[in-house]
Amino acid sequence: MARARLHSFVGRAAELELFRQALEADEAPFSVLYLFGPGGVGKTTLLHAYAQIAVESGRRIFHLDARDLDPSPQSFLLALSAQTGGGEGHLSLERLTALPPAVLLLDTYERLAPLDDWLRERFLPALPAHVLVIIAGRNPPTEPWRTDPAWRGLARIVSLRNLRPEESRQLLTTLGVPQPLQEAVLDVAYGHPLALVLLADWLALGATRAEEISLEHAPDVLHLLVERFMQDVPTPHHRQALEACALARVTTEALLAEVLGEEAAPGLFAWLRRLSFIETGPAGIFPHDLVREIVETDLRWRNPEAWRQLYRQVQRHLNHRFWNSSGLARQQAFSDLIFLQRHHPAMKPFYDWRTLGGVYQDAITPQDHPHILAMVAQHEGPQSARIAAYWLQRQPQAFVVFRGPEPQPLGFAANLLLETVTPEDEQADPAVRAIWAYVRRYGPLRPGERIQIARFWMGREVYQTPLTHNMVTLNTVITWLTTPNLAWTFCCMADPAAWESVFAYINFRRVAEADFEVGGRRYGGFAHDWRAEPLSVWREEMAERQLDLDFRPEPVGQSAPPPLLVLSQPEFADAVRQALRDYHRPEALARNPLLRSRVLRESAGPNPGPEDLQSLLRDAAATLTATPKDEKFYRALDLTFFRPAPTQEAAAERLGLPFNTYRYHLNKGIARVTDWLWHRELYGPDA
Repeated sequence: MARARLHSFVGRAAELELFRQALEADEAPFSVLYLFGPGGVGKTTLLHAYAQIAVESGRRIFHLDARDLDPSPQSFLLALSAQTGGGEGHLSLERLTALPPAVLLLDTYERLAPLDDWLRERFLPALPAHVLVIIAGRNPPTEPWRTDPAWRGLARIVSLRNLRPEESRQLLTTLGVPQPLQEAVLDVAYGHPLALVLLADWLALGATRAEEISLEHAPDVLHLLVERFMQDVPTPHHRQALEACALARVTTEALLAEVLGEEAAPGLFAWLRRLSFIETGPAGIFPHDLVREIVETDLRWRNPEAWRQLYRQVQRHLNHRFWNSSGLARQQAFSDLIFLQRHHPAMKPFYDWRTLGGVYQDAITPQDHPHILAMVAQHEGPQSARIAAYWLQRQPQAFVVFRGPEPQPLGFAANLLLETVTPEDEQADPAVRAIWAYVRRYGPLRPGERIQIARFWMGREVYQTPLTHNMVTLNTVITWLTTPNLAWTFCCMADPAAWESVFAYINFRRVAEADFEVGGRRYGGFAHDWRAEPLSVWREEMAERQLDLDFRPEPVGQSAPPPLLVLSQPEFADAVRQALRDYHRPEALARNPLLRSRVLRESAGPNPGPEDLQSLLRDAAATLTATPKDEKFYRALDLTFFRPAPTQEAAAERLGLPFNTYRYHLNKGIARVTDWLWHRELYGPDA
């Protein structure tokens, strides 16, 4: 058994060396080595390795597993007496000094929690100095182990973590996992020893392709791991708290209050913090990667509707944080919202999920300019760098840099916001020239509207990769979410084909007509007309799409004219007047340009008909009944278009008005209706 265990043991070099030094020293640097870590991380395996080393050094081994003990002093001393050969009832605290040089291994220490004070204050001090004690349990040591001046010097506390990648590969090789499959196993197991062993056993049953390796495809592995991590969860409320913690990138008391109520949140948050697999960061707490994956995958498999409900609750909390914050707090909230989508097949390949939220965007300084231009020159060439220099002069506020621990920027992005394009802009930048031509053809800007062009985005070390996509998303999406009167967003890419599926997922259209060339290299991009699908509609659709993990967008290979018809103000006014004239002629209304207008799409959906246009006209006219001085304008509209008199003269007679006064009221009513509809066309229903 010892040889078999030694053969499969890998890693833990630092922990083994620490133990050897304690055995070999004339005066041990500590009396108690306290190991803690989550279930399956290898605590018992390490204790077996310690036992083998101790035997080889001539020490006796006393091994107690708390699963076999009642948590009482009598039961503990009775079990130890059996180990030392003293027989039943022959060992007391006073006789502990007679123990020979030995190593006492206490496994599953969390079961001895009721004895912690007794062991620390009475039992351990009674042991002779030549007995080295190793404690292994799931939970971190209680506060006196860290705060008592005596134990701070006598106890060494070690948090046992997952295996490093090279150690994990060594274990998988020992377990017979083929080299081509090892990376896929590492992506699932995150170096957790038990997960590695269970997945190796599962692979031995027949999985042969890397894409088949997942917790969803290995339900038996998932079940065993869930049991390990969840066996100490006391109530369903605690389980829900852990599930919320697994779903969110970081968890705070405020998030738990959203999910489980304000009264329960403080206690549940404190419980989570005490768990061995929960870590603490500056923004909140979060679980080890494997625990996160196991808990969320299990919930999604076991109760999909509960997973969707929890997702919506967490999403609602993060949306509230996003819209009620600014600066770094808003950036963190946005990163947390993106993190929720890490399992969606349309999003998963396009982000570096392990580093998401690890950088922040910052306004550029003059000292950043050389770094920005050097990045462009390195990745796109000198001609592209000259274009970047032009925009740094023309619109420096469009540039942001991404910073981490180092002073030098990790990357940058440039999001141009333009209300018009000058001949100098078109001359300087082929991208803006091509995009502006596309806009003029398919959706010219109206007064006050702007276009957003994500013109440059790249990292210092790498170009346009998932890692840099983490950064550019932070800036680009926040820009289109928060910029008023935005008509278009364009995203320029060096390799648009590689990004087509994720842009199709977020309803961005491939616009090949706006492709351009710089320095002999062709660039392409994607666009979204916010008048065709306004931000409010887009957000609702995306919120539901995130919950559908089976959703597969159909990429659009070539650009097509946007389905929305963008009218100028005079054209819009003419269309309103014509629609009022044709109110009782559905066949004529079916040809009215307003059927392709934003205002009608937002009120009636993507495929409105003549009856929807009739309803919209009635709603617009009804706004005139809010005040007595405007109601006369409504009556003129009503008797002319909605319930028309045979002639306008007859309408004037029914209203008891001179014909000229009637005409004045009618024209004012048409103008008021047109203004109301135009305002909603430009700014949406909530303006």
